[in-house]
Amino acid sequence: MDFELSEDQRAFAETARQFALAELAPHAAEWDAQAIFPRDAIAKAGELGFCGLYAPESAGGLALPRLDATLVFEQMAAVDPSTTAFITIHNMATWMLGTWATPAVREHWGPLLTSGRKLASYCLTEPGAGSDAAALKTRAERDGDHYVIHGGKAFISGAGATDVLVLMARTGAGGAGGISAFVVPADAPGIHYGKKEEKMGWNSQPTRQISFDGVRVPADHLLGQEGEGFRIAMKGLDGGRINIATCSVGAAQGALRHAQRYLHERKQFGQPLASFQALQFKLADMATELVAARQMVRLAAAKLDAGAPDASTYCAMAKRFATDAGFAVINDALQLHGGYGYIREYPLERLLRDARVHQILEGTNEIMRVIIARRLLQDAPLDGLTD
Repeated sequence: MDFELSEDQRAFAETARQFALAELAPHAAEWDAQAIFPRDAIAKAGELGFCGLYAPESAGGLALPRLDATLVFEQMAAVDPSTTAFITIHNMATWMLGTWATPAVREHWGPLLTSGRKLASYCLTEPGAGSDAAALKTRAERDGDHYVIHGGKAFISGAGATDVLVLMARTGAGGAGGISAFVVPADAPGIHYGKKEEKMGWNSQPTRQISFDGVRVPADHLLGQEGEGFRIAMKGLDGGRINIATCSVGAAQGALRHAQRYLHERKQFGQPLASFQALQFKLADMATELVAARQMVRLAAAKLDAGAPDASTYCAMAKRFATDAGFAVINDALQLHGGYGYIREYPLERLLRDARVHQILEGTNEIMRVIIARRLLQDAPLDGLTD
């Protein structure tokens, strides 16, 4: 496996870094403190193609490999994990629409979403169906040339501030096989948004419950075929897990950079902190964990790009490891800052709060362990782990 990045990949990463420094870094703390959703900044990301990185070209996207997308997301997350995480969710929903929507729906929404002029939310989780997503109860009943939707969703990123919803709803019997996927305009009659949740982190993006009361959507707003929704959702989540893992890697990289600078600047007992071997060892361990997480994420992305049969398992492993390791690196960086790490003058406490939820969403890390163990116990091939 070639671990070196190509010239094009390095150029994408550098463009993302410059964008993050110019458009995210000066405002990230304010967006967090005042719970501001930065649509203008996201639109500027769209102008660079960052809102449709791996969406198909037929929808206006760049159709990049997932590996290349991780390079962009990591650079932005090093500055602002919250806003970057929303952009990754928008990318996932846009890819799903661009891949499975009917030509008419794709032609209307695709260019709007990939350009960042309009934004998308992904609606899978329900109050009673989190880790057990196949138990969702929101229903879509066929009524002539429309579907009529009743039910509710919870913890929806961007809800109330986005323009279109990629929604999973039940069109058939119980279980995964009865779920279908839909494109729903976010302002359709019968959609009601709950209060904006007050959260520990991710404050630059709103999170709300959504209720659907007789919402009518045209039949051609179905993604794929009836009964394919759960399969589409899981395909989306493979990439979503890589995205969130990448956001943890990026946040940890940002925290490590702050820690490196601080150890040179701060003096105790007449010498810089960087001269203390115990702190040098801590920094070395943080860097090692970060590099290991980054390589696991990139391996999973390469597996997904190649369509490998064990790609889903690698995505689960990467998500589990990178979000745990990333949070630990950020926590260690905060500790190295002492009391300064705990106050908002420094970005460490914001990076820590934003990264904590990565261990929960896109499937909790406990569920990631279930996915990994299930494949191992089925004695299914897994590169490097087979006899």
